[in-house]
Amino acid sequence: MRQIKICIRMLAAACLALCLLAGCGARMKAGAEESAGDVFVFGDTTFNAENEEPDIDPHNAYSGWACIRYGVGETLFRYTDTMEIEPWLAADWEQADALTWRITLRDNITFSTGRPLDGQAVKDCLTHLIRTHDRARNDLQIDAITAEGQTVTIVTQEPRPALLHYLSDPYSCIIDMQEGVSEEGIVSGTGPYIAQTLVTNERLELVRNEAYWDGTPGFDRVTVLSITDGDTLTMALQSGEIDAAYGLPYTSYPLFQNDEYVLASAATSRTFFLHMNFQSPVMQDPAVRQAVAMGIDKERFAGELLDGNGEAASGPFPAGFALGGDAVSAKAYNPDGAARVLEAAGWVDRDGDGIREKDGRRLTVRWLTYPSRQELPLLAEAAQYTLGEIGFEVIVNATADHNSIRTDSSAWDVYASAMVTAPTGDPAYFFATHCLDGAVANNGHYHSDALEALAAELSVTFDTARRAQLAARMQQIILDDDAFVFCAHLRMTMVCRSDVTGLTAHPCDFYEITAALRPAK
Repeated sequence: MRQIKICIRMLAAACLALCLLAGCGARMKAGAEESAGDVFVFGDTTFNAENEEPDIDPHNAYSGWACIRYGVGETLFRYTDTMEIEPWLAADWEQADALTWRITLRDNITFSTGRPLDGQAVKDCLTHLIRTHDRARNDLQIDAITAEGQTVTIVTQEPRPALLHYLSDPYSCIIDMQEGVSEEGIVSGTGPYIAQTLVTNERLELVRNEAYWDGTPGFDRVTVLSITDGDTLTMALQSGEIDAAYGLPYTSYPLFQNDEYVLASAATSRTFFLHMNFQSPVMQDPAVRQAVAMGIDKERFAGELLDGNGEAASGPFPAGFALGGDAVSAKAYNPDGAARVLEAAGWVDRDGDGIREKDGRRLTVRWLTYPSRQELPLLAEAAQYTLGEIGFEVIVNATADHNSIRTDSSAWDVYASAMVTAPTGDPAYFFATHCLDGAVANNGHYHSDALEALAAELSVTFDTARRAQLAARMQQIILDDDAFVFCAHLRMTMVCRSDVTGLTAHPCDFYEITAALRPAK
């Protein structure tokens, strides 16, 4: 039965796939004179403007993810497989005092433009970053930067214990600001590949950086294709039009569990969660938020709908991430209990139509989400059913235009999204971006005096054990307030043809196309 369902989905996607197979023809574009081993073609469902990745400029929204993933940019520091910080473009660092950090750069590294990587180049890049990128400016809190030879000195406005973590964020890719950014959003970095052509929502063409500092990149050319439909992506990989894929539907994985393909997986902090809109009249009722939290069947979503590729979530961080995630308690799925909470708050189905009312208002929840993350429409459908059984009317709007809609607080009640909650390996990141006053992604306008106070303490605490304790308390506050509902953490998987080696999954979900990627011998 499962294989029949897969076949049906494949047939339904055939028309869309024909466009890819006939129109994209990435391998043919490489030229008949080149062998297949010279070109690597990567299909990705997330590289598009809908996900705030219209280009590879790390100073633009979340485009730094594309910059670092596709081998163009690199950061001063990076994460090991256990999410510990290690130098990358930096050779070493020291902290002179609570505000002052001295970073020594590696020698003999150049940008793809030929400009040497030195302190002045790093200063130019970071200065432009904090001038143009609100999230980076708020995270880094840089007061001054000075450069001398291969040394960069950063002075922060206040103690920033997580500074090196923020300097490992994709927005901190070091790019050549003398070269600047092209009209298409192309930048020059220090990575193994050089971007040549970029068409938003379509493709990125890269060539090998012959002067790369950390080994010889394995391919002459790399093409990244934006393919938002998961079934089309599946057929492209089956047909050989692409060599590897990110974002395949889970039901497609069995098609590639054979000797022709390799599946690379890693547990990540990519989390599917709900934002409650505190400016929505219906969501201002604590009973409604509590009932929503109790009405989401996380175990079924993680196990059945994600086909075993996720785990039910309590808070924003997975267990084992040493960020306090093991110490929090979230409301369990309890539809009967949720119904009692609503009854006690005066939400009763008086006309017998299955939808509760209170003071003449129907218990209607406008659920906003987006389709480029295949899991989110599945979550919406599941919630629509389970909350409907409790007496909610759930109206789902799964749209690529979600980023403009979510800024209008009158247009939605619950916003379901996905993000990597601990991309920097530090707990402060999620709260700073989503939960605090002024946070750029505090979509629901949530506020807590207690949370703000703990965040202030966290911002000046250097001891990692104490940071985890504070993070656990902060998580519990937002869970007790039902400000967010964390549904599942994703196990990220990429599928690659077995005649290619070096494509590995990483817990931070950053490093994909690297110098290690090459044709198998």
